[in-house]
Amino acid sequence: MKKNIVIFEIEGGSDKYIDGHRRDTMPIARAIQDAGWGAEVLYYRPEWTEDLFEYVSANADAYISRVNPGGIPGGEKGYFDLLTRLSEAGLVGMSTPEEMMAYGAKDALVKLKDTDLVPTDTAAYYDVASFHDTFPTSVSYGERVLKQNRGSTGEGIWRVQLADKELAASVEPGTALPLDTKLKCTEAVDNHTEIRELGEFMDFCDQYIIGDNGMLVDMRFMPRIVEGEIRILLVGPTPVFVVHKKPAAGGDNFSATLFSGAKYSYDKPEDWQELVDIFADARPVIAEKLGGDDIPLIWTADFMLDDGPDGKDTYVLGEINCSCVGFTSELDMGIQEQVAKEAISRVEARVG
Repeated sequence: MKKNIVIFEIEGGSDKYIDGHRRDTMPIARAIQDAGWGAEVLYYRPEWTEDLFEYVSANADAYISRVNPGGIPGGEKGYFDLLTRLSEAGLVGMSTPEEMMAYGAKDALVKLKDTDLVPTDTAAYYDVASFHDTFPTSVSYGERVLKQNRGSTGEGIWRVQLADKELAASVEPGTALPLDTKLKCTEAVDNHTEIRELGEFMDFCDQYIIGDNGMLVDMRFMPRIVEGEIRILLVGPTPVFVVHKKPAAGGDNFSATLFSGAKYSYDKPEDWQELVDIFADARPVIAEKLGGDDIPLIWTADFMLDDGPDGKDTYVLGEINCSCVGFTSELDMGIQEQVAKEAISRVEARVG
């Protein structure tokens, strides 16, 4: 065992600090080093693929990916192929492409729609034709949220409602609405609103479907999102903290990102014990539905409040993230030490 872990990044992007790294990358590396292991950060470029494979496979026991797939030069396929080759060469991947796609892809919601976690009318579009055939009917049932599989911080996540309130109140559910129907579309990245015709908006959204791992998830809008999104952050199987993210007040705001003005509060897992227990109980079902219980190293599960049939609060899963979960606002909580401990433990269990 080499006792060395490589952390992958890409150059540039809004998530980088003055040293060229994500703010949480070097704290992870230092925590691994403080534990007596080696840790180095390498940038991925497509033209460096073979050199990276040769160097990392010869000098490291594992890799940690701190790369947002939506921003990879040349697309995600080349990067994912490199990670897969490294895993096949015996390195411990954190997270592997398989884990990112199983847990982090937005259509994980569709795979879980026959559980108590996700509404049954959640759907995914993998090709432009099915999107254009189905969405004009889907939006007749009420407000919807469309989520692209790429992007981050709310980019390409749209709250969609009929602009004409009288039409919204009178339309027969299941009716295919005409392409010139006016929609009010609000993007989560900054809560800005646009009025678009249905046909034109679908044409615009085609970009989210075309390309590597492109898709759109179509989910019922949960009106209690205005009370906040509840995010459980986990390191391996362990809940570390819960973030209660409240959207900025006013208008059609629904985004829970800091960039859009949302307010965050950080709570201990025991402050949300009921939700933490619900998620823990659902873990075996999630693993079954998503193809395995290879838990990501750093991951989150986002929930929204809903009204249960008995009038009590219930929780609806909004998404799972594991490709590149950041915790830059929480470095003083010592999460980097927990990440280092979990990563080293995984390597020792597999390689030692």
